[in-house]
Amino acid sequence: MKFLPLTPNGETPVRALTIAGTDSGGGAGIQADSRTMALLGVHACVAVAAVTVQNTVGVTGFHEIPPEIVAAQVRSVVSDIGVGAAKTGMLASTAIIEAVTAVCTEVGIGRDQPVPLVVDPVCASMHGDPLLHAEALDAIRHTLFPIASLVTPNLDEVRLITGIDVVDDASAHRAAEGLHGLGAQWALVKGGHLRTSTHSTDLLFDGDTFLEFTSERIDTGNDHGGGDTLAASIASALAHGYSMPDAVAFGKEWVTRCLAASYDLGAGHGPVSPLWRLHESENA
Repeated sequence: MKFLPLTPNGETPVRALTIAGTDSGGGAGIQADSRTMALLGVHACVAVAAVTVQNTVGVTGFHEIPPEIVAAQVRSVVSDIGVGAAKTGMLASTAIIEAVTAVCTEVGIGRDQPVPLVVDPVCASMHGDPLLHAEALDAIRHTLFPIASLVTPNLDEVRLITGIDVVDDASAHRAAEGLHGLGAQWALVKGGHLRTSTHSTDLLFDGDTFLEFTSERIDTGNDHGGGDTLAASIASALAHGYSMPDAVAFGKEWVTRCLAASYDLGAGHGPVSPLWRLHESENA
């Protein structure tokens, strides 16, 4: 695949910001975002919104960072370092979502702003453990989505947010329309969880045009952090000035390669792995 351009040694690289929760098992969340950005040659800045207690078999708890501290991290990074794109992950509560929305608007992050914002609306872990208070779904829909340049829910999150159960192409199109109708500039309905298909097709919609991005399904149960990795790679491409369709195409190819390189870890689901990039460099 064609990689993002690397900055020469000693020069300041492109920067991107992730606003999300940690993963103590290292497979998802801010850890996955930072790892992805670094291996794409992007300097990763972080604003920690929550700290989770998790491993490969599940999430047993999480601690929310005070909303004003989450916002202050964003403000501090942008005012000094500057970023070319940002993404959100686990935001946990209505108060944090509202604080993130307000500070992003304040510092110029979001749709129709200088810095694009990718919203990965994390609601639950892949094991079904909640990572968002139930009452915060309305804040996702009506506060965060309207400032999103792109939203990237998986099919479980699509159902929670829109009430649409995606089972085929027609329902995927309805879901994309529903997500866009909540205010996002672009909506991406990811097909990775549609296990009945031999291919994984992601559907991108901007209110007028549908674009499909298809890859062969990778036969692996080690897909922890796949959504984070996709959103982080899209944000990295946007930080380089890619158009949204081109950034999504890049992210789709990147996460497919990461799925193919996934590995066993612990007793549960292992992580997708961007470490394949290192082997490509060795063989270059």
